[in-house]
Amino acid sequence: MTDQTYCDRLVQDTPFLTGQGCLSEQQVDRIVLQLNRYYPQVLTNKEAEKFRNPKASLRVRLCDLLSHLQRSGERHCQEFYRALYIHAQPLHCHLPSRRALQNSDCTELDWGSESRRLSDRGPMSFLAGLGLAAGLALLLYCCPPDPKVLPGTRRVLGFSPVIIDRHVSRYLLAFLADDFRGL
Repeated sequence: MTDQTYCDRLVQDTPFLTGQGCLSEQQVDRIVLQLNRYYPQVLTNKEAEKFRNPKASLRVRLCDLLSHLQRSGERHCQEFYRALYIHAQPLHCHLPSRRALQNSDCTELDWGSESRRLSDRGPMSFLAGLGLAAGLALLLYCCPPDPKVLPGTRRVLGFSPVIIDRHVSRYLLAFLADDFRGL
């Protein structure tokens, strides 16, 4: 399994890809355009028109495209998988060849999409975490800490305005200096 090429994977995945409802017509058109327009150009304009012909059924066009790519070689099959990943990522993750690669612990052909996925918790989770961190920083900075517990906190947090623009940091430091004089 570890020496499985992209052409071998395409042969294995062809029945799954040509199954009913796997790829929509828009997804197939986008994949064909990707293979035709972007570097490295895998399909010529004439071939792209053939595979995007709306008079032929989607299944026939897809079967013709996959057999053409298998005949064309390894690089063309690899570019097809890249286009499939870009335009139909959920389907790409469920391909039979990917399951076989994941089961055999092969990472040679795996793009590692699982490690690049973002958290699905949304922007509110991010804003809540950011607000909590900013609140704790301001609490530590503004409240006089016990000198025995946190002796260097004020010194470390004193450099935080350096990140902010000069003009803003001047006003912030002036405000904090006036506030501490009043204590």
